Amino acid sequence: MKLSLVAAALGSTTALKAPNRRALIAATGAALVTPLVSQPALAANDESIDVYFGCGCFWHVQHEFVEAERKILGRSDKELTSRAGYAGGNTKGKQPCYHNIQGKNDYGKFGHGEVVGMSIPASKYGAFAEEYFKLLGPDGSRPDQGGDRGPEYRNLIGVPGGKESPYVKQLLEATKLQGDKVDFAKGKGNDADLKALVWIMDTNDHPFWRGENYHQFHDGFARGENYPDSYNGLGGVYGGSLNLEDTTCPSF
Repeated sequence: MKLSLVAAALGSTTALKAPNRRALIAATGAALVTPLVSQPALAANDESIDVYFGCGCFWHVQHEFVEAERKILGRSDKELTSRAGYAGGNTKGKQPCYHNIQGKNDYGKFGHGEVVGMSIPASKYGAFAEEYFKLLGPDGSRPDQGGDRGPEYRNLIGVPGGKESPYVKQLLEATKLQGDKVDFAKGKGNDADLKALVWIMDTNDHPFWRGENYHQFHDGFARGENYPDSYNGLGGVYGGSLNLEDTTCPSF
């Protein structure tokens, strides 16, 4: 669909969560902000760009983009850059944290959504965008649309320059290849969760914040999203080959 400017006055909605959404979360870890990780070597004429994609719970989204990095870029475990995290809020300069009993920097109260950030060659942006649109159903709905909904789970795409980015052309080409099933709007921050609508964010104004280690390389929530140990062991609470660093968000 054509890039539209859905009214910025769209209000936020109240998150309605499935009651058992994350009963199996390990109680540990904290968070780290951008930059993501050290970059693999790229051809001199193909710059690396930091982008993010959000589509409901970030657990299964991270898995799909890890697989995309391997398939499209041929990256090894140590070169993988896909990380679960937060973006899209208007709170500046404060590390967002997952919901915790201290109420410290709650990402939902900050207006952020769950996303997966990564660093990829600019020339491959369209291929990664196409992988994103594969996550959406024929009517533009998310796999978890009936359970996890509300601003924390809204559809988000972050790219340098936002709606005015030269990469938007690749984005629109990618959505047509996958059925042209969503519309787009310029994200202003703290935006609403609307079915079949994707907010395009400027990463210069709404950067990616990496999430807590215990959220990294986690099994998905839905049936059939129990991933192999080789995936779960990449990082997160168990350390792994990526040696992810913990920071200061509360564990509970």
